[in-house]
Amino acid sequence: MAAQSLLSESVLGWSIFTFILLIILVFCWVYIRKFQSRQESEVVSTITAICALAIALITSALLPVDIFLVSFMKFPNGTYKEWAANNETRGQIEDTVLYGYYTLYSIILFCVFLWIPFVYFYYEERDDDNMNKCSQVKNALKYTIGFAIVCVVLLLIGAFVPLEAPPSQNSTQWEKVQYLFEELGSSHGLPALSFSISSLTLIGMLAVITYTAYGMSVLPLNLIKGTRSVAYERLENTEDIDDVEHQIENLKSKCKDGRPLSSRDRHNLQELEGKLQVLRRRGRHLEIAERNCCTKVGSALRPFKQQTSSVKILLGVFFILVALLFTVALFISNLDKALHSAGISSGFIVFGTNLTNPLNELLLALQPVFPLDYILITVITMYFVFTSMAGIRNMGIWFFWIRLYKIRPKRTRPQALLFLCMILLLIVLHTSYMIYSLAPQYVMYGSQKYLVQSQMPSAGPTSGNATFGTTRICDADAPEDQCIVTRSYLFLHKFWFFSTIYYFGNWAFIAAFLVGLVVSCCRGKKSVIEGEVEADDSDVSDDEYVH
Repeated sequence: MAAQSLLSESVLGWSIFTFILLIILVFCWVYIRKFQSRQESEVVSTITAICALAIALITSALLPVDIFLVSFMKFPNGTYKEWAANNETRGQIEDTVLYGYYTLYSIILFCVFLWIPFVYFYYEERDDDNMNKCSQVKNALKYTIGFAIVCVVLLLIGAFVPLEAPPSQNSTQWEKVQYLFEELGSSHGLPALSFSISSLTLIGMLAVITYTAYGMSVLPLNLIKGTRSVAYERLENTEDIDDVEHQIENLKSKCKDGRPLSSRDRHNLQELEGKLQVLRRRGRHLEIAERNCCTKVGSALRPFKQQTSSVKILLGVFFILVALLFTVALFISNLDKALHSAGISSGFIVFGTNLTNPLNELLLALQPVFPLDYILITVITMYFVFTSMAGIRNMGIWFFWIRLYKIRPKRTRPQALLFLCMILLLIVLHTSYMIYSLAPQYVMYGSQKYLVQSQMPSAGPTSGNATFGTTRICDADAPEDQCIVTRSYLFLHKFWFFSTIYYFGNWAFIAAFLVGLVVSCCRGKKSVIEGEVEADDSDVSDDEYVH
């Protein structure tokens, strides 16, 4: 009976995970194909981008499975279920999840340090017309070796950084070396992998602060404000073209009078001609947008246009409320750490929650009714992806003050797509810690409770003490064999200094979101062809979009 119960609940958890896996693969394919350039699309870069994004999302989907399995080992009264009463059985289940994390995190390291860099540099070298395939592969491998060296260094640092007190100074050199190898062997490589993933998560934190924080404000506010009228934009663009052409004619009329143009006038003429080209490309895009079938359907269904706008406004209001809920939950979590943790030296780690966190309470309430919490975590992850993409699309991919690439539907180069997936991969990787910050109790123990036996004097005629059982929510004070910590938590908090950096990163995220919210509120309605026409676009890229 116990074996049958174990099998049924394990099958349920992994069945939901498989279903989510299929949804993730379909989403990644549609997502990448939407932004992929039609002219420069390549099979290898497309497959790489889809797989990299899918692996990141699958890793996040494993978190609810981890929490579900540790939670369903117990009854609501705090006792273990029959199939989980054996320590060996519980260990096998935990090892299954641990091996899942090992596999996915190892694949992420492979993607970040080997696969994506190789494909990226391969297509960078392809831009040279005189380069043959063999030279492309050699140069791509040469650059990729640098990334591989960084990966090996991170793994070695993580493997040999002691997590326990080292031997005394009186110990021999051999004892110290033996201690390091025992540390490496006893951990089975967990610290090495955890250190490497935490280092990548640190980069993901910077991307979250830069792109996700801004995207969380710009996405809902764009839905609320809507877009400008296509007809009005075309009229305005036509007037601008006439004005620029008139200024060009005035400058050229000086040449007809026999007067040479000054250097300043020549510079102004070049600027005006460049501006005229941009305006004409803009006019072609607006014409296409006006002829678009969606626009025609919208005109035919004009009576329903107001209802569609209302739906967008409601959706935007919902998204902004979700963003504010996340911000409040993150603020309460950070405040809890500031007030009740041991400080920097402990990584601001708090076991349990001392302040009421709305998102944490919601997840704890939904967790017993599986898969509601799974659905909510998946929605949170996808929300982070959508808001991150909104931030990247509005800002572009930057390296400090230099913009490297623009992300636009059907016009994104293969290199930009690989950069996009690398950033999204790192962002989703950091999502695990963000979810912990939003709901620490849920990520650590799920809905586990433990039973506390206490004795009270008997009220009956016979003297003596009666034993009573009281259930409590799992926290740091619980006996070690009564509450099982999720494998995800162990990965996130193996090194205290990373937790400290994440803590300050959360404050930076809150500040960036508030600044982005103010900036988004001050901006007007976006154009219906927002981001499609830039001054540095070529006619080739424009023709690609038109056709």
